[in-house]
Amino acid sequence: MPTKTDHKKQVNRLLILGWDAADWMMIDPLIAKGKMPHLQHLLEHGIRANLGTLEPKLSPLLWSSITTGKTADKHGILNFVEPQPDGSGLRISRSTTRKTKALWNIATQSGYRCNVTGWYASHPAEPINGNIISNVLAESITGKGVPLQPGTVHPTSLSDKIASHLQYPDNFPEDLLHFLIPKHREIKNNDERIIQLKKLMSYAISIENCALTTLEESSWDLSMVFFDAIDAMGHHFMQFRLPCMSHISNKESRWFADVMDRVYEWHDQSLGRILKASGENTTVILLSDHGFHIGAMRPILHDLTPEKRMEKEASWHRPFGVLVASGPGVNKNSQVAPCTILDIVPTSLRLLGLPVGDDMDGRTLTEILDVNTPKNTIASWDTKPGDAGLHPEDMRQDPSESAASLQQLIDLGYLAALPKDISAQLDLVRRESSFNLGVALMSIKKYKEAAPHFRTLLDEQPYNTRFAVCLSQCYLGMNDNKARVELLRSITSRVSNHAETMLTLAQALAMEGELDESIKIYQQTILKADPKVDLSLNLAFTALMQDRYNEAYVQIQLAIAKNPTDPISHITSSKIELFRGHFEEAAAHALDALELTQAIPEAHYILGAALAWYGDEESAKKSFEFAAAYDKENPNIPLFQLALAQKSRNKNEIQYFQRKYEEACRLTEIIRQKEAPFGPEVFARKFSLKLFN
Repeated sequence: MPTKTDHKKQVNRLLILGWDAADWMMIDPLIAKGKMPHLQHLLEHGIRANLGTLEPKLSPLLWSSITTGKTADKHGILNFVEPQPDGSGLRISRSTTRKTKALWNIATQSGYRCNVTGWYASHPAEPINGNIISNVLAESITGKGVPLQPGTVHPTSLSDKIASHLQYPDNFPEDLLHFLIPKHREIKNNDERIIQLKKLMSYAISIENCALTTLEESSWDLSMVFFDAIDAMGHHFMQFRLPCMSHISNKESRWFADVMDRVYEWHDQSLGRILKASGENTTVILLSDHGFHIGAMRPILHDLTPEKRMEKEASWHRPFGVLVASGPGVNKNSQVAPCTILDIVPTSLRLLGLPVGDDMDGRTLTEILDVNTPKNTIASWDTKPGDAGLHPEDMRQDPSESAASLQQLIDLGYLAALPKDISAQLDLVRRESSFNLGVALMSIKKYKEAAPHFRTLLDEQPYNTRFAVCLSQCYLGMNDNKARVELLRSITSRVSNHAETMLTLAQALAMEGELDESIKIYQQTILKADPKVDLSLNLAFTALMQDRYNEAYVQIQLAIAKNPTDPISHITSSKIELFRGHFEEAAAHALDALELTQAIPEAHYILGAALAWYGDEESAKKSFEFAAAYDKENPNIPLFQLALAQKSRNKNEIQYFQRKYEEACRLTEIIRQKEAPFGPEVFARKFSLKLFN
């Protein structure tokens, strides 16, 4: 095993804390009230950012991407559960399914000592240089005396100590219950919500206790601790937060309205204890995989069937998580450029003085680092020989091992109640895993690889609108809008009044120039739509495709009024205002989007377009340069720079401009393959055509 002297570490210790679904929309008001002093301290001495997530927004996939720096098609974790190798049932997705090295494997291979506590898909614990307490620890808190499952702890010599630090629901601390629900004495002890709270928070306490044990009692270089309580509790209790959702009674609101705020406060208290145990000279990265809706965008799921609820459960998740970095090696005065969860491993490797893998999908956040180590890379850590603390390939797991964890996923809504028949269980998980892989591929524009997944699924379930809409997006990405129209006509003939499918068809027809039919479907959708479902953003987007800018403006105003913190609504509004010729208003909405998050390069492009047409060409150029610097693989960059940054009215310049525009189209292969569903590429073409009229 290599020694640490093989590398030049940039920081003494690196601590990575995961708070599943943590959201600035919750955190900022609590900090303003002085309720999260430990996180506030980190922010005062470090940086903060919105952290972009990936699709699908499912925790096992995302946290595996966070710890590998790779997308789900590369790391191989595609669901909460997976089939047993012998086909006898299901088990929680496990570490041996992961197809690439995690950060703790790379650190082990480099001679560093690591602690890992509670990370998704970390069971069975890998034999790394250090300690791992896997996520199956959750099964051991179901009752006192329940033994740790084999493989929960590495090294096994630590098992008894870990077991002694577990918190059980049946002796949940009375003072903590009172802190979380001050009126808990008004509620029956067997109330299912109290039972769930005790179970989920007992696991959070156990994770902290186990993490403190490894932090305080061992020498380490890298520690990673994962808490799932914000997400898990959110699925149960965010519905009660004021203003509570419409189906919540006044009594329930009185009991549970403050639970989620108190859960965040508990996490801050835990953060203080963990920071103290880690020592002062520790670099800290705290992050979440996505956010969590807290207001009008909360989905109404209580009256859905289990299968439909499973499909919609991730709609609780906002597309932006949190990122905090603080301590040695971090430049607290830096401005963070657009970043995603894929950037955590490359940045962590840089802090540890290790090369970044060329096959990783993220980037090093060099703008926030105060380190001078060379920006060296390695082709792939996966092919580098050496002991990385990986399992042997032939490891197997007992089929009964994951029963309690499976039930928890059912309780949270991530799994439908499983069919009793084993073959039906396996079939359900196979379909969902294939769907998740297709979505992951589609989200990184691998449309040709994604499409077969959705085609097969749609052949099996011809009435499934989820599969049809995704396949239609693949057709658009492959520049086959005619096939898209044919598919959408077919599914709408089988499943009437499904708003998303109808509007997608309307958009496809608009692209084909069939505006009369497109507008007719648009109007039918408004008349037949479920009033509980907000369609305003989708309607605005569709009207924009139909070149009906005033109608688009009406709908986007409704969308912004309903959810003023959604940057996509502001970006869409900026596009609409550009087409209406209101350049100052377009720039204002682009700035509104950027104030909410810097993580969407498209907002910088749109701002540049608005500024260029408004007359501020110098500022427009800066916007384009900023977007281009952090979106280098996006083929629309030359389009925006050529088709939008200039605003000549001189005929000769326009001819030159047209020629350069066509050259940009050829160079970037936008027309042939690269079109995303009315993304920047399509917008650039539509908008530049207006320039030439």
